[in-house]
Amino acid sequence: MLKPVYQADVVIVGAGVAGLAAAHRLTSAGVSTTVLEAAHGVGGRMSTEKVDGFRLDRVGQLLSTSYPELGLTPGLDALVLRPFAPGVLVHSGGRHRRAGALPMAGGARGALNAVRALAGAPRSGSGTAGVRAVRPRAAGSPAPLGGAVDQARLNAALARMAATPVERLLARPESTAGRALAARGMPARTVEGFLRPLLAALLCDPELGMSSRAADLALRAFASGRLCLPEGGAEMLPELLAQALPSGTVHTGVRATSISTTSVTTAEHGEFRCRAVLLATDAHAAAELLPGLRVPEFHPVTVVHHTMDEPPPTGASLLLDADRDGPVAHTAVVSLVDPSRAPAGRPLVSSTVLGAPPEDVDGAVRAHLTRLYGTSTTRWETLAVHHTARAVPVMRPPHDVRRPVRLLAGLYVCGDHRDTGTVQGALHSGHRAASAVLADLGTAPTMLADPLPTAA
Repeated sequence: MLKPVYQADVVIVGAGVAGLAAAHRLTSAGVSTTVLEAAHGVGGRMSTEKVDGFRLDRVGQLLSTSYPELGLTPGLDALVLRPFAPGVLVHSGGRHRRAGALPMAGGARGALNAVRALAGAPRSGSGTAGVRAVRPRAAGSPAPLGGAVDQARLNAALARMAATPVERLLARPESTAGRALAARGMPARTVEGFLRPLLAALLCDPELGMSSRAADLALRAFASGRLCLPEGGAEMLPELLAQALPSGTVHTGVRATSISTTSVTTAEHGEFRCRAVLLATDAHAAAELLPGLRVPEFHPVTVVHHTMDEPPPTGASLLLDADRDGPVAHTAVVSLVDPSRAPAGRPLVSSTVLGAPPEDVDGAVRAHLTRLYGTSTTRWETLAVHHTARAVPVMRPPHDVRRPVRLLAGLYVCGDHRDTGTVQGALHSGHRAASAVLADLGTAPTMLADPLPTAA
């Protein structure tokens, strides 16, 4: 009998960042790869709408300059990261306080020295600036995020976490993030005033019900680098990945209807023969093609975009809400972080609502932004309201942040639902899946790319 003629060694179903990252590693290893995408563009949830010269992200997930996969994924060498101002601004009790702006030069030792100094103990080496209030504290008002010792202890904990290897974090006993923080002696005022709003911004779970391991990874990334946005919008990451693949690798508008270990059948273009299939769609689409595949719950996210004559006076900072007295979890003047997202002279404010949005979402968001920014929003122009019902996977414990990507020889799956619900998790799952495919096909893994450039 004649051997079948393979149209590609590997067919990847789904052109999100996980599938595209896997495609880069496979093609770099000399494995012929075809990527099939049902939509008419790549990127999945990492998409950006263009409105009157504005670039408006639909989900607006935050990145970190410390995400390893951004520098290790072939094809992302042209991606530029635009960092927020150091740390974050936290709105609490009608005031803004700078938090988490931890200088890393002194490392854990510098942060620990700050604790010793505040406690009256001798110090060695350099110290740390710690959490500080943007405006002086009025006499008799509560200390921001606790007292000075609490602040220094928080910085010491972040510095230690930044220096802890990932595998050691993953070996810790698992519970919910809220229980773990309390068990480690974090004061309630520190959790409520900083850690809860920060983890809500990073993992879209304001109730701190996520796995403590996922929370630790997110806090480690925060402490190790700077929160940032991709220049040009979220779509730039998948677009750059797709453009850097060999011509003819990615096919959009092709919907897979069934898969096996040696073929993918499509609605429009018949059957694609191959030696292995990698399923890189979102979790629900993956379960439709592979009944029985576990589908996690998802956090819904709504992003509201406004423009105005003058930007609010918060600069390029990420502003978090610690009072939880309105729908907005975090907001920023993103045009000051990444000027390419807005026309000159027209500031862009993007605000994120977690969970089910209120009925009059724009009105409720405007009212909340008035309190958060301390300025009137009545003349602000609404550019878009993007609601994504399945935006970020829920990661309740027990949660395996390294879920298997190899289902059986010839059939693999990847995506943020197999790792952590972040861009880092999606890219890392694609890396793991590609490595499994290469091992099964008997092909050596490829060399890693150079580190990613970061905008000043």
